[in-house]
Order: sequence, then structure tokens, then C-alpha cells
Amino acid sequence: MSLLAGKTVVVSGVGAGLGHQVAAAVVRDGGNAVLGARTEANLAKSAAEIDPDGAHTAYRATDITDEGQCAALAGLASERFGGIDAVVHVAAWDSCFGGLEDADFATWQSVLDVNLLGSLRMTRACLPGLKAGGGGGGGSVVFIGTQSAVAAPSQVRQAAYAASKGALTSAMYSLARELGPYRIRVNTVLPGWMWGPPVRAYVQFTAQTEGVPEGEVLARLTERMALPELASDGDVADAVVFLASDRARAITGQSLLVNAGELMR
Repeated sequence: MSLLAGKTVVVSGVGAGLGHQVAAAVVRDGGNAVLGARTEANLAKSAAEIDPDGAHTAYRATDITDEGQCAALAGLASERFGGIDAVVHVAAWDSCFGGLEDADFATWQSVLDVNLLGSLRMTRACLPGLKAGGGGGGGSVVFIGTQSAVAAPSQVRQAAYAASKGALTSAMYSLARELGPYRIRVNTVLPGWMWGPPVRAYVQFTAQTEGVPEGEVLARLTERMALPELASDGDVADAVVFLASDRARAITGQSLLVNAGELMR
């Protein structure tokens, strides 16, 4: 039995990486995926690859810093498929690098507006649909956090990104209590190093900069894993699908590390 048979899942931040893999996993497992991101061309490409006949996907260009655009994406899900069973927050600003000493706090505010407040805007926009949908197992909200919010990596400093995702994880606890009476579950997936376009680019850039084989750079990352490989975008997407499904109907307010055992808690 497909995990998401007949369910409708809103996925923000659908591009070439994790967002695409989450949307693909939703359709693979029997659900309808409603795709949002700022660039419509990326959405069209992703939807065509996932669902060539368009029966199980819909999309709308969406900037999650704009409440009206969040409402329009949620409305599309309800209009096209009759409700919302889950929302998955992949959209994020993760390209702000540095720490405290070199911080541009105006940029930090923008990162928080996307990663924290944007995810909350999108969640609130989906609440009417989640209350109306949800089926027997209730509705589900899944935030994509980051391992760096609980254990800063030594290779790359992203204090603003980590802080914003840490705040989102803290908000998760309050939302789980607030939305629980509606049978809406709220959980967070915390990826570590995740093999996909961003990490592939990092490995290639580092190898070129240092003049070493890409395999050597990759080995530095995997040597810290209990499992001798990086989790992939697809692995994280599979964890998301589980939390969005009725199989996780008794799980809320939890953070799930998907990191091949690099960090254990």
C-alpha cells in the first residue's frame, strides 16, 4: 500500500535538489504534490519530470516571504485536489556564510524572514486545508532543518542559517502543542551532509581549489559517518514521506537526524 495514497502534499522550495526529490517521492508513493518556488521555470521542469501527464502535480511561483503568495499556493492545493494533508518546508536561504565577527545583521534578518517566518507563513496559509484534509491519520507539517543547528560543522561556517533553522525547530515544539488538537502533527527532519547538487558543487570546488581528487574531499566527509557514505537527497525525502504519512500518526514534536550516523543523539 502506498504511504501517501490519495493524499495531497504542498512542497515549498522545489528546485533541482531536495525539493524535487521530496515532490518526486510524494508522487511515487501515491500522493499529489503541489509545488512552490520562486522560479516558475524550475517548477515546470520538475513537475514534467515527476508527473508527465500532470494528473498528480500542480505548481505556482511562490515567494514564502509574501503572505498573499503563500495563500495562493495553499488555495491551489485545495482547488485542485480538495484539501491539504501535509506541507513540507524545503524553501530556505542557505547561501549566507560567515559567523559573528563578519556578520551583516541586515542579511541575517533576511535569512530569518525566509527560513523562520517564511515557513510559519506557509504553515498558517495551509492550516484551513490541513484542517479540512488530513484523513484518518490527521495532517502533517514537516520542516527541513539542519544538523548544523545542533552541532556546527568545522568545514563551513553558516551561523545565520544554523540560527534560523534552530529557531524553526524551537517553534516546532509550540506548534506541535497548538495544532495537536486538530490532529495536525509537526516534526522536523535534520539532514547533515546530504549528497545532492549543493554538496556535489562543494566537493568539486574544494577539489579544484586544493588540486586534489574529488574522492579525497568526499572521504573527509564520509570518514565521520557511522555508515560509510553520505545520506542523499532521496534518503532525506524518504524520511519526509514517512513523517507526512499516516504511519507516523503518533509522532509529533520530534527532530529526526538523517545523517548516516555522523551525529547521534
